[in-house]
Amino acid sequence: MNGIRVTFLRELRAYFFSPLAYGVLAAFLFINGITFATLIGYLNDAPSAVGAPMEYFFGGTILFWLALAFVGPILPMRLLSEERRSGSLEILMTAPVTETQVVLGKYLAALAFYLVLWTPTVIYAVIVAFYSKLDWGPVAASYLGVLGIGALFLSVGLFASGISRNQIVAALVGFALVFALFILGLLEFLVNDPSYRQVLSYLNLIQHMEDFSKGIVDTRRLVYYLSGTAFFLFLTSRALATNKWR
Repeated sequence: MNGIRVTFLRELRAYFFSPLAYGVLAAFLFINGITFATLIGYLNDAPSAVGAPMEYFFGGTILFWLALAFVGPILPMRLLSEERRSGSLEILMTAPVTETQVVLGKYLAALAFYLVLWTPTVIYAVIVAFYSKLDWGPVAASYLGVLGIGALFLSVGLFASGISRNQIVAALVGFALVFALFILGLLEFLVNDPSYRQVLSYLNLIQHMEDFSKGIVDTRRLVYYLSGTAFFLFLTSRALATNKWR
């Protein structure tokens, strides 16, 4: 546990001293701000849609998914690839820490910064609540969905970083894998077999967020995020172990 804590604190400090991290934060908040302002403007003439802005904000626009797809691979892209390129990863592997501790420490740092990115967006819900009655249950469920999907995407990005020596390559591989996960669920509309459609529906992230934004928390979704995250973190630790003995 000490190895995880030390790695976590080291990488979290690195995020807050990195110009790239602040660039990501600014771009992320800009995209979400534009999304929220556009939704408010669009729904302003629809009095019957009281409280609807937050439902649309979480997963109802392409900008939401672009922001998630952007952040997932970008935040962890340097965590392992840069250390592999500079040779410091080999030194790290000789320290009294395991591959799993290194992976978990770095992953938790990325997840913590990811939560920092989303924290300011709570003000959007506060603004809506100030002008109308807002049900905070669906909002909380939506943030749970954002956490779950983000955790999955970050694990994919970390895996991409763990198999590459170049940050840009790691980001591109991460984008490709995240895109594949996103598209996989949409294939349910292209198949006719009910059993296959049920499986693909289970993977449909858009449907997941639609449910979360309505306050529906299906534990099967959470199991998918947790198992997917654990799977990619396991692959990352195995990639480090393989590199250690080369």
